[in-house]
Amino acid sequence: MTPHGGVGNRLLSALPASDLDLLRPELETIALDQDAVLSWAGDDIEYVFFPHSGAISLMIDMADGHTVATAVIGREGAVGTLSVLGPSPSANTAVVRAAGTAARIPASRFHAAFGRSPAIRHAVQNHVRSMLIQFQLGSACNALHPVEARMARWLLQLRDRVDHDVLPLTQQALSQILGVRRTTVTLLMRNLRARGAIRSDRRGLIEIDRTRLAAAACECHSVMRLEVEEIFSTNADRSRATARPVDRRIPEIESGDAM
Repeated sequence: MTPHGGVGNRLLSALPASDLDLLRPELETIALDQDAVLSWAGDDIEYVFFPHSGAISLMIDMADGHTVATAVIGREGAVGTLSVLGPSPSANTAVVRAAGTAARIPASRFHAAFGRSPAIRHAVQNHVRSMLIQFQLGSACNALHPVEARMARWLLQLRDRVDHDVLPLTQQALSQILGVRRTTVTLLMRNLRARGAIRSDRRGLIEIDRTRLAAAACECHSVMRLEVEEIFSTNADRSRATARPVDRRIPEIESGDAM
């Protein structure tokens, strides 16, 4: 782990310098290792993560052992920001699907800065709105669209965050993301290969053809992408425009106040 230097995250980069300075002393840059679990469902949120690169999926764990992904987060967002609402266990398990780096800050320190900065509060509001779009459209997609289209949509969502056409995904990981059996994933991959949408090898890498994969996906991917971009582009300058003088003297957080 190293002290945080430059800003590689969209939420952080939107903050005025004075507001970012509330966070900067406590930010540290860490590696996001492939398949690492950043937080478990049911555990208290200890840190807020701001990815610079890579991709993280939020997973719901069912009582029968099945899992399904509800959202994917890259450098446009953050993991753990809902800790500002008060102490409560995490509703999701956050798993690194593509390795990268992130800035990390203790949740208690982020909560203290959140209470003092309108710009940070606005950034969190934008992030929550973008996540709600993923949750709502994802729920509709799961109910209405074939699993092959859903798989294509998830691959495109991951591709958007890693910026290259080779995704480090095993069939087991795709099974967990989609909430289906590995035999189903095998069949789906065979179908997408036949359409020229993907190529895969034995090392757990999937190379995609973005144009053909988009043709195999449902409309949910493009709708999500456009609506999320609208949130950030429409509000790009609002954080700076509403910035006010902030009290940089964040009080020490007693152990009982940590979230």
